[in-house]
Amino acid sequence: MNFKINVALINLNEQINFIDLEIDNQIEKCKNSIDVILKSVSEIKKIVLKSGFKVDTEEIQFFKELKPQFTSKLIYYNVVYKIEMKRPNGGNRILKKYYNNELLKLKAFFDNELEFYQYYRSGSTYLDYKYFQRGKFDIKLALDNYYFETDTTFSTSHDFKVAQILANDLIQLYLENQLIMIENKDISEKSQRKPNIKLMWTGSKVALTELLYALHSEGVFNNGKADLKDIAEYFEHIFEIDLGQYRRTFLEIRARKNDRAKFITSLNEALIKKMENSDDLI
Repeated sequence: MNFKINVALINLNEQINFIDLEIDNQIEKCKNSIDVILKSVSEIKKIVLKSGFKVDTEEIQFFKELKPQFTSKLIYYNVVYKIEMKRPNGGNRILKKYYNNELLKLKAFFDNELEFYQYYRSGSTYLDYKYFQRGKFDIKLALDNYYFETDTTFSTSHDFKVAQILANDLIQLYLENQLIMIENKDISEKSQRKPNIKLMWTGSKVALTELLYALHSEGVFNNGKADLKDIAEYFEHIFEIDLGQYRRTFLEIRARKNDRAKFITSLNEALIKKMENSDDLI
């Protein structure tokens, strides 16, 4: 019987791949995928109820390995559909927060189901006869309420949890890809915002050195943690200028007899004049 189930799974994957290629809109993609998955699940349910299982191992294999591959897809597309329907309008920062919150929900499921998650991921089998055989549930295994509302002829106590684990892997991948696309969009937008003109330092190297030391003294870069050498190299890079022995230049500035901060004083005077000239402020 499990051979028929495998054939049904292959057919389902082919249909989903076709939808993925043909439809770009994520919401429409989810709706169409859910439709074909529901039909496929209904098909395998008929096979199970008609044929049954010859041995216990066949039943365990179906509910542990095969059925979750169908229902995990159903969970995945349903969750993605809800995520995209509720996606807020806003900039990249809002979307990042939204998708990261969805990732936190996945972590909450992992934390709540840690014991079973470890059992399943480790390949353990000693409780399979309780987890993956119909009518063998154990109330001491902390069953979810939904189990008592399911069709017990086509469900076990834990096959849906396996499907959730598989679906969560896909959902996490989807969310991480969305965040990567947002990040790439941020980078692209930033690169597009680069100015079209190139600014060249046309003042003297002495003046730039004076400004360099003034900014370093004020601690305006990296909360005052930026090293003088790093600032100097940054200035040299963006202005494509060689400051040479800027430390010796500073010693010469410091040795001035009158107005040692000559360039800074000039900047101050020019700014005050600008402020006082109302026409220049327009």
